[in-house]
Amino acid sequence: MKRFYFLFAALINLFILQTGCTLENKIITPESLGLSGDTLELANLKMQELIDSGKYGGISTLIIKNGEVVQNEFFGYTDLEKQKPINENTIVRIFSMTKPITTVALMTLYDEGKFKLDDKVSEYIPEFEGILVYTSHEDGFTLEPQENEMTIRHLLTHSSGISYGWNKSYVDSLYRVNNVGNWNQSLHDQIKKLSEMPLNFQPGRGYEYGLSIDVAGYLVEVFSGMTLDKYFKTRIFDPLKMKDSGFFVPEEQQERFSSLFITDKEGNLTVPEGQWAEAFKKSPALFSGGGGLVSTMNDYASFCKMLMNGGELDGVRILEESTAQLILSNQIPEEASFRDGFGYGLGGSVNLKTGEYAWGGMASTNFWIDPENEMIVITFAQLLPGNHSYAYVYKDLVNRALLQSN
Repeated sequence: MKRFYFLFAALINLFILQTGCTLENKIITPESLGLSGDTLELANLKMQELIDSGKYGGISTLIIKNGEVVQNEFFGYTDLEKQKPINENTIVRIFSMTKPITTVALMTLYDEGKFKLDDKVSEYIPEFEGILVYTSHEDGFTLEPQENEMTIRHLLTHSSGISYGWNKSYVDSLYRVNNVGNWNQSLHDQIKKLSEMPLNFQPGRGYEYGLSIDVAGYLVEVFSGMTLDKYFKTRIFDPLKMKDSGFFVPEEQQERFSSLFITDKEGNLTVPEGQWAEAFKKSPALFSGGGGLVSTMNDYASFCKMLMNGGELDGVRILEESTAQLILSNQIPEEASFRDGFGYGLGGSVNLKTGEYAWGGMASTNFWIDPENEMIVITFAQLLPGNHSYAYVYKDLVNRALLQSN
């Protein structure tokens, strides 16, 4: 019997020793994941300096490396008056970081064989048939037929000729006169107005940031028979457990919704009044696939991890692996240059040197997916007009933190 007890005790001690070693091996440091902790601390200090200087109300940052969270930091406040700190549960307006989500939603239907990327948009939205192209001349302009008709690939790379109506061009003036970009209308009504506008250039011949991804969102509705908000929830948000992402913040969660900041004439941060004060607090008339979502850091991290993992996260597959790779790789037509050193994937830019897929949102939010280094970086602020300089400072320091042996 004593021998049995000795054997039993020895087994218990061995178990404890092995468990202790396992736990010790799981301790995560930046260095264990190939990053310099000192350089990351410098990045944090830079973010705090920006808060202390009054340039931003709140900043949150996240680094994921090799599937592990390296750091998730929060600086400043969601409400300056109440001194309410920003934290992991803060809900923010991601605006154009909606575009990659809309792209993924559409590409789930690509996986189902509903369309091909080079299909003509007019095959599925008949109103788009026969849209003319604005062509300037020395003595004025003419409206010409499309030489190569707009395709779904053109939409997802902003090479369609569709704009936002923000520029001083003749076409953009028509957008403004006809309230094409107005969010107080249904997606169907917006698409109908857009179909009556000329294109800024021949599809595939240029790059113009605009409502192309909103049209892609409408195609999601056409192919699925569901409204865009329901499709997002059913096919992306629920499977990825993105419980705080949607087109508005429910009343019971609005305490977690960050203020939106602007800078007044004296250079002080303040909260805007009017439409921006109430935006995203109730279900909208327009489900904008180009800029209509709110989200949290954890939710958007799940989305990024899914893309970097080849369309799958925690055993849930959203996209085929080849489709995820398609999204993350350069897809823009050769004649439609984006900017030096960068191509354009589906719904986001692609750094031609590093392979990083990235985009940002109007209220100063950004993300980067770096497949080569198996790293995701997300930065959130809530400042209008968008000032992404803090994000670039942070990302540059994260890049510097990468150890040479990594």
